[in-house]
Amino acid sequence: MNRLSRRSLIRQSLAATGALAISYKASARPLGANDRIRVAVAGVNGRGGDHIAEYVKLEGVEVACIVDPDTRIHDRAIKRATKDGRSPKAVQDIREVLEDKNIDVISIATPNHWHALMTIWACQAGKDVYVEKPCSHNIHEGRIAVQAARKYNRIVQHGTQSRTRGGWEDAVATIHSGKLGKLKVARGLCYKPGSGRSARVNIGFAEPKDPPRELDFDLWLGPAPKQAYHENLVHYRWHWFWDFGNGDIGNQGVHEMDLARWGIKGATLPRSVISFGGRFGPKDQGEVANTQVAIFDYGETQLIFEVRGFPSPRYMGADVGVIYHLEEGAIRNANAFIPKGKEQKDESFRFEKGERGPGRDSHFQNFIMAVRSRKVEDLNADILEGHYTSALCHLANASYRLGEDLPFNPRTKAFGDNKEAYDALARMEEHLGANGLPVAELTYRVGRKLIIDPETDMTTDPESNRILTGTSRPPFTVPSSLV
Repeated sequence: MNRLSRRSLIRQSLAATGALAISYKASARPLGANDRIRVAVAGVNGRGGDHIAEYVKLEGVEVACIVDPDTRIHDRAIKRATKDGRSPKAVQDIREVLEDKNIDVISIATPNHWHALMTIWACQAGKDVYVEKPCSHNIHEGRIAVQAARKYNRIVQHGTQSRTRGGWEDAVATIHSGKLGKLKVARGLCYKPGSGRSARVNIGFAEPKDPPRELDFDLWLGPAPKQAYHENLVHYRWHWFWDFGNGDIGNQGVHEMDLARWGIKGATLPRSVISFGGRFGPKDQGEVANTQVAIFDYGETQLIFEVRGFPSPRYMGADVGVIYHLEEGAIRNANAFIPKGKEQKDESFRFEKGERGPGRDSHFQNFIMAVRSRKVEDLNADILEGHYTSALCHLANASYRLGEDLPFNPRTKAFGDNKEAYDALARMEEHLGANGLPVAELTYRVGRKLIIDPETDMTTDPESNRILTGTSRPPFTVPSSLV
């Protein structure tokens, strides 16, 4: 969305939650222009280490606390966070930090199932929040996180950092200008085969066992259902289980999903979604799709998202990125224009100049500057933007999970006359065959077409809404509403 439409959405969500009239500062301290901002980083094994490194670089910012239920990684995080002779304390439970009036910011890099609840709790405690993508594990809790930010007047940044760096605002401004004609398809790509710890395919089976004594596994589970510990969960492969993650469409893919949606002027939620794919290859413990296509209907524009966990050639020169298909040609990522009829040959092209908030190319600096200004509109990736983008991932997964397993041939008629959908299916079939899979013997899942109700952020399908609402385990309970 352009700057004007973003501000319009922010004003609407402020009005809807009455945030201008309500302020809750249970443990917030007033910040002067030169006061040091004290941050607690929650979840410090992977991406949380990057949070620490970013905050340490910023003037007037201190990592005062690290939070992780696994004490095995505390010492390493403390060393990374030590600055000017000040070392952070380390705790296992985020609730200890919420009571600390000297903490100004909670920076969240936990597994996905904790993102929204921790954001809500932090806002209620008067803390500002940086929350990693996706900002929610389901649509309902994402909307409550938006309500919490507005009701308690908090600054909440979503971790889709391409809103700040890489020149994407110029590509989006060019698309919105209309100089290249109408946007027909915004295509997000997540062709990202992993290996080792981050493998997307064939993670094997890990037997249930007692958790390590240094890990508070019940706290790690938090709002997720009670279940046995196994080593395919802690610390990375939780992404491939529905109780904790959202597959690669909600992992790496949420970044490209955000950029694809941004290119569709004024886009929030689509009219409908249908998704198809499967978990192909050797049978393993993972639950989510490792190969997936999602088709979102935005009227004159389609948003198409493709996930591939096996090795794949690039599509129009991109593997992890976005292709904007316009009437006059295609924009690949943020820096290449391919004129119509020129296939993959780039042509020198002058992009329009877009707008973004303060902080140059640092998403964390942008966040900290908004914390000081108290202006939501200074954020490049406000929680409302994060909610809409994360919701697309959840809608795609709900469609997929409610689907029917079908053979590749004869071709399904589920996509009507949508040529782009059939093209994506054909290329997916070709891709699987190229990786040695016996496509003629396989089935894939064709998801249920879901119609979105724009008034509720949900669908007209009760069964999908149960997935999109989720459940949370007491006492880690997401409120039903904050309005």
